[in-house]
Amino acid sequence: MSISRNARYNLIGSVVPIALALVTVPIYLHLVGPDRYGVLAIAWLLLGYFGLFDLGLGRATTFQLAALRDAPGAERARVFWSAIMVNIAMGAVGAAILWPTAHYFFGHVFKVDPALLPELVASVPLLACAVPIATITGVLTGVLTSEERFLEVNIFSVSSTTLFQILPLLVAWIFGPNLVWLLAAAVFARLLAIALLAVRAYRIVGRGYPMRFDRTSARRLLSYGGWVTLTSTFGPLLVIVDRFAIGAVLGATAVTIYTVPFQFAQRIAILPNALMSAIFPRLPTASDAERNQISSKAVLMLASILSPAVVVAMFLLHPFLDLWVGRTIGGQAAEVGRIIVFGFWINAFAIVPYSRLEGTGRPDLVSKLLIVQIPFYLAALYLAMKGFGLVGCALVFAIRCAADMLLMSWAASRSIEHARVMAANVALLGGALVAAWLIDYHNPLIWLIMLGFAGAAGGLSWMTMPTELRRLIDRGWQRIARKVSHS
Repeated sequence: MSISRNARYNLIGSVVPIALALVTVPIYLHLVGPDRYGVLAIAWLLLGYFGLFDLGLGRATTFQLAALRDAPGAERARVFWSAIMVNIAMGAVGAAILWPTAHYFFGHVFKVDPALLPELVASVPLLACAVPIATITGVLTGVLTSEERFLEVNIFSVSSTTLFQILPLLVAWIFGPNLVWLLAAAVFARLLAIALLAVRAYRIVGRGYPMRFDRTSARRLLSYGGWVTLTSTFGPLLVIVDRFAIGAVLGATAVTIYTVPFQFAQRIAILPNALMSAIFPRLPTASDAERNQISSKAVLMLASILSPAVVVAMFLLHPFLDLWVGRTIGGQAAEVGRIIVFGFWINAFAIVPYSRLEGTGRPDLVSKLLIVQIPFYLAALYLAMKGFGLVGCALVFAIRCAADMLLMSWAASRSIEHARVMAANVALLGGALVAAWLIDYHNPLIWLIMLGFAGAAGGLSWMTMPTELRRLIDRGWQRIARKVSHS
């Protein structure tokens, strides 16, 4: 199977939700209002975070089944059924923990309009019921990923995301913006999608073999997955804790102002995730030399593609947000959004050593490095929010992303891949951020400055671009030229 083709499948499967978000977020804000949307954002974060109760079995299933690619079907089936059974049990435990946790947080900590509080508290049981659905998704997807069936994985992902975005909007339009009905529609969408995914995973690995729990398989899965669970626990915590803090201190509207650009910037991770997900099933059986080559090319490829695009995004973010969500929210969101974009750009390069560590059987190092960051991040976040508000939160987030990238890179290869190229890109993006911040986008000068930074970033990207990517671009231009000449 071609890595580039699989990466394209992953990329397309990740781009579709962006298009959906571009369309649906303004509609959500119009139909349910900023306060309810802020509550929904926190509810979805809780649901995603409590997906950690899969105990890392999704990633562990991919790792184990990829390593057992040539093993007998019965051995692979034992891994599958053991992962499913453990996962269902832990999903129930997660639901039991989320119920009182969410009830307390929404009822006593989260600042929200008192008129919304009854809806919010009544929706907590739905969040709890969704936890087992969230946890088992990873195992089922892991089965398809281990077989490099990325086209199917992304068909299921796009279908699930589409239902998840559209059904609550239909409910809000028909029945009104009641949070209970909105969350019920979202949970139903996930349940329908996972039922289809379960049928496909069963046919690939489980069909023809007894539903049997195997202690040895479970032990191996949990040994690997235990560290992935810690990563799944503390990794998302480092990403979502800022919005919980903002909600507790500054209120639901501030969460919306911060979340809108955050969700937009988060899409930067699409490319590195698409690339490394396609590579991951091959890492368990690759040699050290092959892994070094993969990491080197991945870093250069990400820098070549992402840096020019992110430079332009720095300048276009403010007018885009004004058009997308309106000037009331857009101006405030753009101020913090540029910094968040810069942070996610840095985070994109951390995904390469992160995936390499997990793909070589060392998820423990990933977890340990994340745990080390937590106390420093929480302290810095508190001080920055008190002193500088949302801008302070964004600055601390970007600094934490840089620290994470440096630590992961050192742990994976005892070096920073292409350090000089990375330093040059950081300087360019930092300059673009400052220029876009200081000059209003209504000033024509800003567009000349943008072209200058974009040209410099494009030139640097072309000089450092991997040969394979340059050839691919050249072939693309040649095809376009042939079509133009024949037309």
